[in-house]
Amino acid sequence: MNKGSLTHKDYAKLLNNNKIINNHYKKSQIQPSSLDLTLSEEAYEVKASFLSPNGKIRDKLKTIFIKKIDLNNIKIFKKNVTYIVKLNEKLNLSNKIFGKCNPKSSTGRLDIFCRTILDYSDEYEKIPRNYQGEIFLEITSRSFDIILKKGDSLNQMRLIYEDNDFINDASLIKLHNSDPIIFNPKNTNSMVSVDSGLKIGVDLNDENNISAFQAKKSAPVLDFNKIKKHKVLDYWIPLKSKNSYITIKPGKFYILKSKQKIRIPPNMAGEMVPYDTGIGDFRVHYAGFFDPGFGDPGGSYAVLEIKTNEVPFILEDGQVIARIKYERLNKKSKVVYGSNIKSNYQNQGLALSKHFDLKSIL
Repeated sequence: MNKGSLTHKDYAKLLNNNKIINNHYKKSQIQPSSLDLTLSEEAYEVKASFLSPNGKIRDKLKTIFIKKIDLNNIKIFKKNVTYIVKLNEKLNLSNKIFGKCNPKSSTGRLDIFCRTILDYSDEYEKIPRNYQGEIFLEITSRSFDIILKKGDSLNQMRLIYEDNDFINDASLIKLHNSDPIIFNPKNTNSMVSVDSGLKIGVDLNDENNISAFQAKKSAPVLDFNKIKKHKVLDYWIPLKSKNSYITIKPGKFYILKSKQKIRIPPNMAGEMVPYDTGIGDFRVHYAGFFDPGFGDPGGSYAVLEIKTNEVPFILEDGQVIARIKYERLNKKSKVVYGSNIKSNYQNQGLALSKHFDLKSIL
């Protein structure tokens, strides 16, 4: 096996060899360069977020859980209440494989803050070499009450063999010149701008009918398993930019899109840097992973989930608010992002999560 991020074929092999253990996994969980993880029936409402660097998650839960919840039954995860859910998957990794987890795109677009926690680990989302044990997910929905049940998938795991094979800025420029990775709205090659990754600006052109969506303070309960069944205006306030800017208000959650179209080649994967204080006082993009084939061949907009921390922040059209780090896969993936595997967000514009019926605002 070559160095780099694993592919669809590798995850299938790890599942078949019980290096990733889930006796009832579905083939649809295996993505081009990641694996969707799923909720088990075992869940807990807890007093506070935590890590467990000196012991097992189960032992720590005994002292801080408020009540145990059975997700065989539908459960409403209340806004701003923290829960811990055991995932169906366990790991039995070698010393050659390590990884990272991130919320899925739909999870981030619903402002569901979730983080993976492991036994004897002092970091969220990180999967160390040789890890053998259970995986738990911390879940806090910040904008909506959400109905979840056993089998739902809120996060994903990307595994690496030996080491990441990141592409440096000089190589990114060279790649773009021969095999474009960023396009302007007219589908022609865009100027590539790099600084520890590909720099991405925000689209706040006054000609847009809608430039952003802001989550409503009060909204109906959202059912995570009902696709295209929720009315947009019950949950979101559409915003139009004025003089090519909008003001991001503290504590509010926004959905915007990138100014440029992005492409991830079939032999690469991408990750958006979730927070960068050098760019601004806000968090961008809960869901960090981009699979090989995203935006292929002519690019697709990246949807940006934004929240400011403490002070109002003015965003202007074209302002850089995120970076995408590119890395090589350990081999070219035969399965890529797109309609063939029923990917939800290929060729997207300003798109809410798959749960909303966009026709309801047309």
